[in-house]
Amino acid sequence: MYTERASRLAGAVAWTNATSGPGRVLPDGCMDLLWHDGRLLVAGPDTRAYVTEGAPSTWAGLRFRPGGAPAFFGVPAHELRDRRVELAELWPAAEVRRLQGRVAAAADPVAALEEVALERASPPEPLLNGLVEALHAGRPVAETADRLGLGTRQLHRRSLAAFGYGPKTLARILRMQRALALARDGVSFAETAARAGFADQAHLARDVKELAGLPLGELLGGRGG
Repeated sequence: MYTERASRLAGAVAWTNATSGPGRVLPDGCMDLLWHDGRLLVAGPDTRAYVTEGAPSTWAGLRFRPGGAPAFFGVPAHELRDRRVELAELWPAAEVRRLQGRVAAAADPVAALEEVALERASPPEPLLNGLVEALHAGRPVAETADRLGLGTRQLHRRSLAAFGYGPKTLARILRMQRALALARDGVSFAETAARAGFADQAHLARDVKELAGLPLGELLGGRGG
């Protein structure tokens, strides 16, 4: 069972997931610090659904706000795109062993992950927050670049480093997340497409199938349009 709550780290989400079979993690523009089987791992930004293995397992994680993880991990986001890696690949092994012992000894692994993040995380960068807010609101990339005072090439470079992909891909992923939130609230697929910024319902269906790997109805537990 998956549960989540707002983290004490600004904009982050603390979560746990006890799985009994295969799972599907959808792209969301974020990166996670993971705790699993006594190890610290990093989930990079996904451009497509990440399908977990079928064996039962328990995970704990901290999902950073979009753009908030690269400074914490010390690597540009695009280097971890569509990857899951050991934290020891990014940080000194001795330091990671110490942190793993600290999390293992904690009564609440999620709270321990939060403490690590709070000790090391950088303050939110206003420009990145502005970019996410603009794209999440459905503003075009060129208009967003103008609002932020950046050229499109500069915006692309900043986006790659912060989110793992360019602003057009980020906008597409955020649009899918908007659509999923509407559809889960019971909004019809046609109205979801219009309100989330898709050209039509067919456009919504194509994007969700490509990014999530399943039709929208299957993602919502078999619900029709």
